Amino acid sequence: MSSPIPFDARPLTEPVDRAAVSQFARSLRESGRVPSGFSGATIVVVVIAFVFFVMFGGVVVSVFTVVFSALASSEPGGIGTLLPMVLPLVFIGVVAVAIVFTSVLGQRKRRERWYRLDRFARVNGMTFEPQHAAPPLPGMIFSIGDSRVATDLVRGHRPRFVEFANYRYVTGSGKNRTTHNWGYVAVKLDVPLPHIVLDAKGNNAVFGSNLPTAFKSSQRLSLEGDFDRYFSLYCPEGYERDALYLFTPDIMARFIDNAAALDVEIVDDWLFLYAKRPLSTLDPATWAWLFSAVGALLDKFAQWARWRDDRLRADAAARAASASGYAATGSDAGVHALTTAADSVPFAVPHQMLTPPPPGVASEGRRLRRRTSLAWVLIVGVLVFWFVMNVLGGGLFNGLFR
Repeated sequence: MSSPIPFDARPLTEPVDRAAVSQFARSLRESGRVPSGFSGATIVVVVIAFVFFVMFGGVVVSVFTVVFSALASSEPGGIGTLLPMVLPLVFIGVVAVAIVFTSVLGQRKRRERWYRLDRFARVNGMTFEPQHAAPPLPGMIFSIGDSRVATDLVRGHRPRFVEFANYRYVTGSGKNRTTHNWGYVAVKLDVPLPHIVLDAKGNNAVFGSNLPTAFKSSQRLSLEGDFDRYFSLYCPEGYERDALYLFTPDIMARFIDNAAALDVEIVDDWLFLYAKRPLSTLDPATWAWLFSAVGALLDKFAQWARWRDDRLRADAAARAASASGYAATGSDAGVHALTTAADSVPFAVPHQMLTPPPPGVASEGRRLRRRTSLAWVLIVGVLVFWFVMNVLGGGLFNGLFR
């Protein structure tokens, strides 16, 4: 096994060559890893500027011609009468220039961030991708809303696949359209595990969990020690013993010491760490923390790989019985060989050892049961109250309180 690569955060902060940044951004566009620089927000800005100059260009020239004529003639009150016409146009022009300048500056910063993250990934034995639309991951944040995109993806491939990235999606429409931003770490596990969520209490909002999904309280499992002070653990009903097998005291201590500020989700053969802020950044302290957190957990995943769902044992036994029945339909010689082999075993073989459960999770353990968010209950209640007061019982209530 090769020795680990020392953590090196210098590419995140050391000076960069502008020409190298431009060349890197050009290579990203040419390879199709990012859209052309003349797209998205840039196109919007150019269109706005074009429309502005088409509609108001002639007016601006005429107004300023009149202003300069008034200045030359020094007519009393000439400038004062023109100010109401000049100031709005000057304001619109300044705003247009500011928008163009902000867009150009934003693109420059984005290119430099990509360049730094790519160099950081390389020197730490990883790879970088600027963005990935609608990543096909099973975590709770990846199936909500639209316009889903992961950005600034830094990926490690040994000893197992790990992905650090930022993520955003959009919900609602019109004036209620909202963009949600997350940072996440995705770790590939060896086998599928029951759906388990650790809701970190340290990052909860005023009205409770900051997670986008709420789970039924009957699935809440209390663990020993101080774990409940830091996390609320949810597991499917009937999988309490499995959760205790997975979250032994040493693993609970690792989560408390290294990931108490992050929400955790185990789903299928993935483990996710979530935060309501970017995690793939140019901050060396953030990367040192994330690398330490993931490193502290990786060496504990080996015992998780040995977990098996006993609920699948019956299916395995049924398949084994079916295979035995098929073999029994063969020749007598084949049946005699099987019988002789079984009789020659000098000890009793436990039947359960002959049909071990295969890797996987039974259907009842694959997903937690969700509950309706309290916010939606309040919204529906307010709407029902308004409807009753103003539509159905408007006349009655007006008569009572008149």
